[in-house]
Amino acid sequence: MEKIEQYVLVAGRLLIALMFVSSGISKIFAYEMTQGYMDAMGVPGGLLPLVILTEAVGGLFLIVGFQTRITAFLLAGFAILSALLFHNNFADQNEMINFMKNLSISGGLFFVMIHGAGALSLDAKFKRTLALA
Repeated sequence: MEKIEQYVLVAGRLLIALMFVSSGISKIFAYEMTQGYMDAMGVPGGLLPLVILTEAVGGLFLIVGFQTRITAFLLAGFAILSALLFHNNFADQNEMINFMKNLSISGGLFFVMIHGAGALSLDAKFKRTLALA
């Protein structure tokens, strides 16, 4: 069972992370449009580089399992904040679905935060290396 569990943890991290990485990269290619959208929603567009960094780097950290618990916590907070700032028009069914999606993603990230990255991760590799030293 442990063998299956380690692969499922990798798959879970990967599936959650892909959304963040692809979203961060897409913002680079639609920079001005995204910045305008942020401004229109009352969020300073000047924060866009931080948003891109959070999504792209945070997603990559999740994929490789580096500083996984901290990364999961930060990305969960980011997803909740994004839901509150950008998907709060509950009269629009699509926005309600996006709001709930962000909360669900945060829930999954809280599980990652509590359980860690698992055996197939940089976190585990560094832990094994330190134990040997």
